[in-house]
Amino acid sequence: MGFGFGPTGGVHRPHVHLRDYTEVQGKVFDWQIVRELLGYLVPYRRKMLEGAAWMLVSSGLALLAPFLIKTTIDDYIAVGDTSGLIWMALAIMVAYGLDFIVSWRQRLTLGTVGNSLLQVMRYRLFTKYQELSMSYFDTHETGTLIARMASDVGVINDLLANGIISMLNDFVLLISITVVMFLLNARLALMTLSVLPIMVIATLIFGRYARVAYRNTREKVSILTGRLAEDLSAMRVIQAFAEEDRTSRDFDQVNRENRDAHVSAVALSSFFTPVLEVMSFLAVAIILWFGGRSAIAGTVTVGVIVAFLTYTSRLFQPILDLSMIFNTWQAAMAGGERVQSIIHINPEIQDKPDAIELEEVKGHVEFDHVDFRYVKDAPVLQDVSFEVQPGETVALVGPTGAGKTTIASLLMRFYDVTSGAVRIDGHDVRDVKLDSLRRRLGVVPQEPFLFQGTIAENIAFGRPTASQEEIVAAAKAANAHEFVSDLPDGYDTHIQEGSTNLSLGQRQLICLARVILVQPSILVLDEATSSVDLRTEALIQDAMQELMSGRTSLVIAHRLVTVQRANTLLVIDGGRIVERGTHQELLARDGVYAHLYQTQFLSSEEPAPVG
Repeated sequence: MGFGFGPTGGVHRPHVHLRDYTEVQGKVFDWQIVRELLGYLVPYRRKMLEGAAWMLVSSGLALLAPFLIKTTIDDYIAVGDTSGLIWMALAIMVAYGLDFIVSWRQRLTLGTVGNSLLQVMRYRLFTKYQELSMSYFDTHETGTLIARMASDVGVINDLLANGIISMLNDFVLLISITVVMFLLNARLALMTLSVLPIMVIATLIFGRYARVAYRNTREKVSILTGRLAEDLSAMRVIQAFAEEDRTSRDFDQVNRENRDAHVSAVALSSFFTPVLEVMSFLAVAIILWFGGRSAIAGTVTVGVIVAFLTYTSRLFQPILDLSMIFNTWQAAMAGGERVQSIIHINPEIQDKPDAIELEEVKGHVEFDHVDFRYVKDAPVLQDVSFEVQPGETVALVGPTGAGKTTIASLLMRFYDVTSGAVRIDGHDVRDVKLDSLRRRLGVVPQEPFLFQGTIAENIAFGRPTASQEEIVAAAKAANAHEFVSDLPDGYDTHIQEGSTNLSLGQRQLICLARVILVQPSILVLDEATSSVDLRTEALIQDAMQELMSGRTSLVIAHRLVTVQRANTLLVIDGGRIVERGTHQELLARDGVYAHLYQTQFLSSEEPAPVG
């Protein structure tokens, strides 16, 4: 398990990002999920009521306009009342003008609520991500988490901000138009609505297949998002191994699957929409045929026929809308279940109810018979015990995978011990508040990670209120001031994505300055010089010696020259401490440490010249 803060690599598998997305199938209706999702609307209930009011007014205007047209034809055009015709024309214009204003206000109101909901839900989900334990991120792909933030939250927003009110509006409009048509002419209304059962059956069939089709599209979008996030983060590796062609082919496979899923959904929708249109045309034909015969017979006015034609054009749109809202509802149920499943996770690492604040820290660190495993039946640390007195430096050395970084992770409480205890100044780290623990610790990781922003902002990341003078002082202490000052924009230089405009050594010096600025009580240096050149290593070593002076320090290093001055060296092998002592003591024992030392240094020495 890595202790670094940079991205980790992974094996490319086209469907690797699908696992977490399909683990929840979603239900047609889940009251618990609905209740939790509706809770997001509580702060916006007034705006939602306002949007609902505007929508009801819009529905009323939709009913009024055809009635006005009917009245104009029957009461004014039919009798040649020109004066009244003018007033009715003005009334119709006013009705459509009001409908425009009301529709604008409705969309603006619900759009404002929708964007606010998106912001709140994404903020809450991102905040939850930061609360989750490292073990969660060890087993969940970044792309899947991004898809939940983007896709799942998006469909939930579609339902909450627009879908619910639109659904109510469609029901009201559907019932209202039906009632008005029966009031105008019950016989003609029955004939017109005779096509409704066919439309309902078609809608139910469409909804059944659409549920599968649209779910498939969301799955493919999730896969595509995850794959893209992984490939972009691994671009240096892809180019370094000249695997652009293969990764392009793999991405194209995922991209094609995404296209095929969307084409299938479009094909389904493209078939269903014309079916509704045919039913609508059939209803129009019924109105013209039976209504026309009745008009010739004098039992129905022409205005009624025109009103029926207008109402019919508006009658079938709510049916189409309701069929689409069903899919939105289904997507929101599945998305809501996925999002809420994260919201409800109890992090493995969290404060106890009675956790105490870790006040002034002297720096006494103790590992007391610590056992640890990431997964069951795979021990990583076994019976690890050691103490670091305040101000001492203890170095952890050993082969790769021995458990050195895991020890540092346990001290930071990224994970909890399986058994035993880790203590600081006598306090079990599980009994203190996480933020107070981690603010007393300073970490310089093996893989330096810088955020997008300026160099000054990166140095001040752990102490954002620091003044420019304090930032510069920290950079000077880290031996970073010289190269930063030589940059065209100095401390205002913006870090590019991936920190590509800085060398690895320069990034490490900035990370060191970041730690120096917060003045931690305990230092954790995880292979801080393992990947830098000798000149930068000397700068880092010089800065670290100054920083470690008088502070408890835990140093992890492969380069044994960097730990020779430590008070105590702990040799870790197979998850156990196999040797401990000073550099000279361990060399004299001729054990694991002596072998590592000889392998690293003596084999690299050039043979003495002959003669």
